[in-house]
Amino acid sequence: MGKFLAALIVVCALAAGGGIYYLQVYGYYERIEAQGDDVVLTRADGVTEPLPISDFEAIDADSSPIRYRACFTTPLTLDEATATYADYPRAEPLNAPGWFECFDAEEIGEALEDDDARAFLSVENIHYGIDRIVAIFPDGRGYVWHQINACGEVVFDGQPAPEGCPPPPSE
Repeated sequence: MGKFLAALIVVCALAAGGGIYYLQVYGYYERIEAQGDDVVLTRADGVTEPLPISDFEAIDADSSPIRYRACFTTPLTLDEATATYADYPRAEPLNAPGWFECFDAEEIGEALEDDDARAFLSVENIHYGIDRIVAIFPDGRGYVWHQINACGEVVFDGQPAPEGCPPPPSE
């Protein structure tokens, strides 16, 4: 009887682990179809403009506001983007599930560190405390992700919103 119970515990643990893995990597994500104005950038004056893009691929999940990832190409040159749109200096791309092959956070992060790509603000506070970031490479490849901003870092830790931040939404 003891061997049976031990085997049952192992089987249940493996099933639970497999289920959790599946939900984290596949279960909550869904592909997003292109809408026409999928990528916008914020100009230095605060106005957002849609970016001309092609080859758009994106995923998102309702389970977290930072699960959004997208890939695209644009005819906009990096110099044109830098001259027109607001930089995002603290950009840190977040990993995407391995099956979403067009988004490589490590490559994007290294390119940003080496100034081989630039990050721009797409939408500030797309969700409270979360900014949408766009990175553009010189060859026209572009990537989008959501990142916790300075207000979100403080408020999500249970502290009051710092000066200059919008008030947090009431729960």
